[in-house]
Parts: sequence; C-alpha cells; structure tokens
Amino acid sequence: MLFTDILVENGLIGQGKLAKVITQSEETGIALEKALKAEGISVDDILNAKSKISGLAVKKVSKGQVLFDTLKKIPEEAARHYRFVPLSERDGFLEVGVVDPVDIDAQRALQFIVSRTNLPVKTFIISEDDFETVLEEYKGLGGEVSLALGDLEMELSDDGSAAAMQRELSGGGSKDFKIVEDAPVTKIVAVILRHALEGNASDVHIEAVSDRVKVRFRVDGVMYTSIVLPLTIHEAIVSRIKILTDMKIDEKRKPQDGRFEVRIEGRDIDFRVSTFPSFFGEKVVIRILDGEKGVKTLEELGLSADNLKIVREMIAMPYGLLLLTGPTGSGKTTTLYAMLKELDREANNVVSLEDPIEYNIEGVNQSQVRPEIGYDFASGLRTILRQDPDIIMVGEIRDKETAAMAIHAALTGHLVLSTLHTNNAAGVVPRLIDMGVDPYLIAPTLLMVIGQRLVKKLCPDAKKEKLLEGAFKEITQNELKNMPDEARKKITSFDKVYEKTFSAACPMGNRGRVGIFEVLYKTPALENLILTRPSEQDILKELRKQGMITIKQDGLIKALNGLISFDEFLKL
Repeated sequence: MLFTDILVENGLIGQGKLAKVITQSEETGIALEKALKAEGISVDDILNAKSKISGLAVKKVSKGQVLFDTLKKIPEEAARHYRFVPLSERDGFLEVGVVDPVDIDAQRALQFIVSRTNLPVKTFIISEDDFETVLEEYKGLGGEVSLALGDLEMELSDDGSAAAMQRELSGGGSKDFKIVEDAPVTKIVAVILRHALEGNASDVHIEAVSDRVKVRFRVDGVMYTSIVLPLTIHEAIVSRIKILTDMKIDEKRKPQDGRFEVRIEGRDIDFRVSTFPSFFGEKVVIRILDGEKGVKTLEELGLSADNLKIVREMIAMPYGLLLLTGPTGSGKTTTLYAMLKELDREANNVVSLEDPIEYNIEGVNQSQVRPEIGYDFASGLRTILRQDPDIIMVGEIRDKETAAMAIHAALTGHLVLSTLHTNNAAGVVPRLIDMGVDPYLIAPTLLMVIGQRLVKKLCPDAKKEKLLEGAFKEITQNELKNMPDEARKKITSFDKVYEKTFSAACPMGNRGRVGIFEVLYKTPALENLILTRPSEQDILKELRKQGMITIKQDGLIKALNGLISFDEFLKL
C-alpha cells in the first residue's frame, strides 16, 4: 500500500483526481507532495499517511537546527540523490530524515553511508519543505567532494571541459599543469577511496552514464550507489587513477590492469584496478584488499564442527589433492588462504600459483601467473615441481594440462590445493574425467572436495521469528527427510524460521556474510566408485550413505538456527 492510498481511504482526494495529480507530477517533474499540496491537501495529512504506511514517526525541522558537524555525516550528493538528510546526534543515535520511507534503494544507501559513522540510526519522516531546508544548510558545509569539485571548476575555467584537463594530464596541453597532492581530482579520488575503506567495501565501481558519474561500492556482495558526480570530471578521475597504477593514460580503446598500495593507519592496503571501455567512457573497478581483514581462520568461515574436523584431518595429510568448488564470488580463495594459514609453513616448503595474488601470507612463496608471456598455471606448476615443494596451491584448474599436472604432483608425494568450477562437490569427479584425467589416477589422489556459497548473515537485533507454513513447511520437511540424523540434532527449532527486519544498527537487516558448505572426503567405498566412471547422481547417492550434509542442508540448519534468513536459504 502507498501513502496515497491512505489519502483516498480518508476521503482527502478521489481516485481519479489522484491519478491526474500523479501524471502531472511525473510530466512536470514537480515532487508529488508539492502537487498534492496544490490540490489543498495539508502537509500534516501527507506526513501522517506516510507514517501510517511505514510505522516511522514524523519530525519537524526548523532552519538552522542541523549542526555543521552533523551534516558531515552524510555527503550532500547522496542526500540530494536519495532524499534523506541527517538531523541530529542524540542519545548515541544519528537521527535521519527521509522523504520517501519505502524507497528500498535509499534504505540500502543509508545503511552503507552511515556504517562509517559507527552510530546507530533512528529514521524519521520529514516533509519536502523541511528536506529542502536542510539541503540549504549544506551550502555552508560544501562537503569534501563538493569543495574539491569547486576547486576543479576553477582549474577548468579556461575552457570549462574535463577534456582540457585530460590533455594536460596526458602531456598534450600547453599549460604547465601537474597533478600535485592538493589537486582537486586527487582530493576526489582520495575521498572515494577513504569512504570505501571506512564502509568496509570490497570493490569500488566508477562508471559514466548518460548524464553523470556513479560511484558504487560493493558491501557484503551487494552494490550501493554512494556518490553521484558530474559527467564532466569523469575523464580526469580515470586519468588520476591511471597515473596511480602506471597505466597508459592515452589508451582508452582496450582494457588495462594495474595496482597500487597505500599504508593507512599502520596497515598496507592493496588496490587492484581494472579499466573497461564502455559507451559513455571507461569504467573503472577497484578491488580493495586489506591484508589484516582478508585472511580468515577456518573457524571464522562458518564450517560446522564436523566439517571443520574433516578439513583439519585432510590438510594434515602428507600428499593428495584438495579441491574447492563453487561459483565466482563464493569465497573459494578465502577458504584456500584459511587452509594455508593452518599449515606448518616453517617445516614445509609451501608454494602457490595465483591469478591474482590477493593477500600475502608469511611463509608461502607466492607467484603471480602471467598468461600473456606464457607463464600460466600449467607451466608454473612444472616449474614449482623443480623447487622441492611440500605443499602446492594452484589458484584454479582451468584445463586438461593443469589438471594432469596437479594429479601428477599429488601422486608423487605433494599436498596440492586448488579450485575447480562445478556446481557442487559431487560434480568434481565427472568434471575431471571430462577434462581427460583417468579415473584410476583420481581415485587414489582425491582427498577432499569442499563445495561452498556465501550468504548474508542476519543481524541479531534485526530479525523476527516466522512460523513455517504451507509450501515453505513442505520444502523444509522434504529437506529434513534426507538430512543425516546427526545433523538434525544441531537444529534448535523445526517449526519456525527468521526473517530480516530493520533496526537502528542494521537498516537492511543483514551484516556480513557466512559460508554455506558441503564436504566430500575420501573413503574406500568412494574410491572404488570413482573407478567405475560414475555420474554425479551416483556420487550423490554414495555421499548420502556417508552422511554428507549438502549445501542446501547446511543452509537450512543455519536458517532454522537463526543465523541467516529463510529467504537466503531459498536462494541456494
């Protein structure tokens, strides 16, 4: 239900008249609230209708009420774009006023932007006029990006185009212009990167669209638009980033890759940069790699106690093949690093081949493959075998040659860890056979396969119980029917699940992600089955006999125990 439905129910406006007002509002660009006011509907009636729909309280704002320091909590660009503004800091909370309380994009953006303030949020409904009043206050603030944009406009005042700055940056201009530490573009890039770090973003996307530049951050696997900039400065920002990464500034027709490193507050932050030519200009994606945050322990991944025990037993084996499988972005590399961290890197020679090297691990000889010069996983693996290795980590098995080399290394007394793209753990054996590896080589070498996914965790204070009913109950019962008895004992409740709600600390109801796993490990029965060239279904049948918990079942256990929402389980 929309707030306009409440106005109709209360007899404040007819359905036909409302439709006409909405159409006029869309055609003229006038805010709907102002259009309704023009029809004689009071601001109080509009706000009360919004309050009834959203459950949020209404707050009035007077001119000069919002303090200078409070305004700095939310950038002006985000405030204008998403139509929410900071109001005050009271009792340890940041009070925020929103014009449209049911705008999901605005809720997501607010969650990300305020995460760096370390303050829980209380949200209120404010009127269009009060929203404009607070926006006027920003004129005294300016904001870091706004100030930098103002400086940049002065730099470009000669001909008013970012193309001029592009020419200067690439050495093609006549003026003696150099990028220095206090240059406006430098400030803008610095602000973007700092906000990304403070908001725990894993990636920054800088992309030009028809009339603006969007800066989007990926947090917990979800993209949020954080800053909106004028299109005129797009080329200057891209050039600044290219300079940081030693890319060719004048090459815009083909993709480029680079990296740079910054030391912030005593820790090294690595930025991996990729450019991509698009219709409106080059898109830039920056991967943020924080060494302190990136390498997790096995306990932090979300493995159950039984699976954790199996993993530790397998990585303690002197030789064999350990594989991880799952789609891109499922956390396979994080799991590999967690396993490497558990190994005795002092007593063993541990060598890795990666593309790219995401985090540096002490005691591991890490090597970056470069296919463009013929140094790929297969050739690198041949070289590693001449380096007297004990443990080898190969970033990914992509082809028959790499698969054969990995199996050969495992057969000749090395512990090999790698990843393979299949939908689940049971699909690894058929995949290796399809790649040309003989079953009699797979059977004695394959020690363990971990299948995994990443799902969003519920905030403890932003979830509510929900009874299992109808089709959802039937889905759950069917999954429980095939679940091993030992696994069912770990479930706290069988008749209720949890769904996300909104809280001051978690406006979107989620915080962080957790792994969902299935673990296949070597047994005599499985080894004999592999020799028969089994299908995926044959392997699944054997794994059920062994009592393996599937990804779907592990997700259900976490959903019934309140770690993830039931909606996240249904996506598995």
